[in-house]
Amino acid sequence: MGSAAGFDFTAVTAPFRMQPGLRRLAPGAPQLTPSRPGQRVLREKLAVLAAFAPQALLAAPGFDAAPALAALCEHAAAEHPGAWRHQAGTWQAPLLGWSLVGDEPRADGDALPEVGPCLSALPSAWRLPALLCLAFAEDFAVIDGDSARIPWLAVCLPSNWAPEEKVGRHFAEVHAPVADNQLLVNASDHLARLVTQADRWERFVWTITRHPRLHAHPDRVDPAPWSPAASADELASRAFFRTEHQTFIPVAGLRQAVFTIRVGLAPLAQALADPAQARQVHDALSTMSPSVLAYRGLTDARDRLLDWLARRAS
Repeated sequence: MGSAAGFDFTAVTAPFRMQPGLRRLAPGAPQLTPSRPGQRVLREKLAVLAAFAPQALLAAPGFDAAPALAALCEHAAAEHPGAWRHQAGTWQAPLLGWSLVGDEPRADGDALPEVGPCLSALPSAWRLPALLCLAFAEDFAVIDGDSARIPWLAVCLPSNWAPEEKVGRHFAEVHAPVADNQLLVNASDHLARLVTQADRWERFVWTITRHPRLHAHPDRVDPAPWSPAASADELASRAFFRTEHQTFIPVAGLRQAVFTIRVGLAPLAQALADPAQARQVHDALSTMSPSVLAYRGLTDARDRLLDWLARRAS
């Protein structure tokens, strides 16, 4: 994990519009991706939880996350029993070699050594969410369908947004900073109701970025602009294709859903090796509004990226 593999390029459309882009998940389609020792996503999540846990693990005052966590645990165990299971009263992450006995971490056999100290340093209530975040490539948030708010987050790898500024906020407030956001804002209450019902939904989003890490909290993204002196080829060689696959796991009996976010990141040339996909991204980028380009930090890079993409497409 950490590549853009698995991204669905049918989500790259022209003219480009900021829109929900929700579609029903195919029956039986997996929503989670097990993490394994040595993978980049696991290394970055461990680093974030060790150094920046208060910016990643957040709950609105008084919110009870237990039903949503139970739904997520049960879904994970059913979908990936080799990566998550309940046995003898404990939740186990076998690929990491760790369990939680109550709230206490326990090493099981060939345990990844960094996991135990990471979990032990967290408040006890956050150890289960943290182990889930480490066991899977996805990050998680809870959406409340009645209030259209996001009262709980376990997000280690945000895409240039600060989870601590979003917790407890209404869908419309969460998307307020997004450029050309009218479709998203207008649909926010409807979307919150839709994704917290029985059907399962997914969406894909993408951008081009200079930032080389999966963890892109705004406090830790280099504010330096794209190099004005770089040629189109030089610029593209320093660029990355960043994607998100987002899905929703309903919480039975409640108007809630667990929102899953899997980040992908790959060098632009690697991600767009297919000329047809390079053409799709070219056509979408060429139709982005000035406000979207500014919001995504692409204004100064647009023309050079379009030049590179056009040659890549041919």
